[in-house]
Amino acid sequence: MNDMNQSLSLVNIKANNFKSLVDFSLPFSKFNCLVGLNGSGKSTVLQFIDFLSQQVSGDIDEWLDSRQWSAKDLNSTLTKQSNINFTVELSYSNKPVIWEGSFNRTELYCTAEKITWGGKTLLNVADGKFSLPTEDLQAPITFAYQGSILSQLRESQLPKELVEFKTFFNELNALDMLSPDMLRDQHISGKTLGAGGKMLSSFISNMTKEEKSNLVSTLKGLYPSLIKVDATVQKSAGTVKLEIEEKFGEKTIKTEARHINDGLLRFMAIFAQLTKKQSALLLDEIENGVNPELIEKLVDSLVAANTQVIVTTHSPMILNYMEDEVAKAGVVYLYKNEKGATQAIRLFDIPSMQHKLKFMGPGEAYEDTILENLASEIAALESETIKDTDN
Repeated sequence: MNDMNQSLSLVNIKANNFKSLVDFSLPFSKFNCLVGLNGSGKSTVLQFIDFLSQQVSGDIDEWLDSRQWSAKDLNSTLTKQSNINFTVELSYSNKPVIWEGSFNRTELYCTAEKITWGGKTLLNVADGKFSLPTEDLQAPITFAYQGSILSQLRESQLPKELVEFKTFFNELNALDMLSPDMLRDQHISGKTLGAGGKMLSSFISNMTKEEKSNLVSTLKGLYPSLIKVDATVQKSAGTVKLEIEEKFGEKTIKTEARHINDGLLRFMAIFAQLTKKQSALLLDEIENGVNPELIEKLVDSLVAANTQVIVTTHSPMILNYMEDEVAKAGVVYLYKNEKGATQAIRLFDIPSMQHKLKFMGPGEAYEDTILENLASEIAALESETIKDTDN
């Protein structure tokens, strides 16, 4: 995984009672591409992963506000359960790291949590108490918090493994709400891209000279006329002026953010984020606003990124630019079962898709498939698995 075996990486998540995710399980590779029909739950999966990240940071109220949600929007209408239960499996140097939790959506915190690292329990929360067994610490919970108790425990209290765990989730970036209007916002906001890319101008203004140079170099591969990206703080107005420079022959043209095309702004946000160290990057419908001839370069960049990447798409063209092995490991088909719950299976684990991949490319195989028909094939596959287990 490009040195990722020396750091934490996602292996699998299980979720129960988060929107359409009921008895849901999703495997991960380094590059992950979620496909499926509209309404199958692709965006919900990204939202859930970001929700897990926010639990480690705390302040669930702020996270809900950023998405214009209320707490009641979190739970599933498919079950009568109140809590959202989850299990996250990660890997560190081939050691399993497991985080189990039960999130109370009324109180907005995990009433139960357990983190094990290589089979050793590092954190346990139950019955109003928490313990850090390796630090010989156990105490009643006498303070208020939202999300995971890790959001409130001082790092000096924690074993180094839990500090690494917190860092992983704090460095997970979700760009699943990118919108042209937000990307054009020029208010001085902060040092992160923020929900929807609202802080792009500020984010670029805070990049180092080397990071800006790398950003321009990458974007130039997509837009050869581009020679400069600049973000200048306008202190009197409390804004950041974002503009690009392009050269056509002997003529240089400057364009402000409000006139930059949607696709370039989207690329700017994605590649600006990739200049930073992060544990994982989430992107929804990556083909949005992207000219078809640029998709190959986008996919190549994301597959080669030095981080886990999780994207969704409706376009078979995205799969066209993946090597077979990348597609086999990372393309996951989402669908809803007869109860309306989202389920996941690696697309090329489905026998008919395995067969097609022998003589078609991943994108061709996907385009040649009527997605609605896969559900019955998966059901038959599951039935065979149950029979084998019973025998």
